[in-house]
Amino acid sequence: MTIKVRGVDFEENLKNAMGLEFYDLSHPWGLGQPCWPYFEDVKIERLHTMAKSGVLTQRITTVMHSGTHIDAPGHVVEGTPFMDEVPLPHFFGTGVVVSIPKGRWGVITADDLEKARPEIRPGDIVIVNTGWHKHYGDNQMYYGYSPGFYKEAGEWFAERKVKLVGTDTQALDHPLGTAIGPHGPGWPNGLLPHVCAEYKRETGRDVLQDFPEWEPCHRAILSAGICGIENIGGEIDAVTGKRCTFVAFPWRWTKGDGCIVRLVAIIDRSGGYRIASGE
Repeated sequence: MTIKVRGVDFEENLKNAMGLEFYDLSHPWGLGQPCWPYFEDVKIERLHTMAKSGVLTQRITTVMHSGTHIDAPGHVVEGTPFMDEVPLPHFFGTGVVVSIPKGRWGVITADDLEKARPEIRPGDIVIVNTGWHKHYGDNQMYYGYSPGFYKEAGEWFAERKVKLVGTDTQALDHPLGTAIGPHGPGWPNGLLPHVCAEYKRETGRDVLQDFPEWEPCHRAILSAGICGIENIGGEIDAVTGKRCTFVAFPWRWTKGDGCIVRLVAIIDRSGGYRIASGE
């Protein structure tokens, strides 16, 4: 698989002198960036242009929880590491991309994770493909109706002692367990109250009956030192069902609560590539 951007064929991602295949699991990012319901729009200004200065210099104003990004433990759990305090090995390693298809408001359970293949092992980086990345955009379907993890899945990840968790949905928690529902900054009606009302009409149950806790998956994994990546997409389907090596280094941002990242999955089909010995 190759991607063409502005007429350029990125064949080198799959055919290069290293013999490695690189798959970008990040969504494109820029002006008009899809944003979570209570975030301001991303602003990009050109301070210098080619016509004016013979050089291009841009200024970006954004929250770090934008597009494909990683949450530091300190984002949700007080007294835990910020982005610059998480050891580098947490952002690199082997793991799996597993398919757990879920529809509107589906909940990913511990049983789903236990049965997923390739098997999720302790120390793995785990990326879950629900299929919801296909809805990614500035729309309420993606943000308000997505499936997601909840308390049970978060506790399973922590007990399994995985290294990193990623999802192709809007957050590490089910939307009705976030401020989109009547939780935290969304109390008492939720950021999207009509979504909560629709849930009750369809199920006959209040959101708080089925999702009584605010972001319990966030809390379960982040308190265990497991960072999480949200809004995964790009070429995720090309590596689903495979064991890969992943790279997702954030900025060295002092007291950072999260960071936009470019998540890359790498496959070495020959097994011949080796990291330099340092000698």
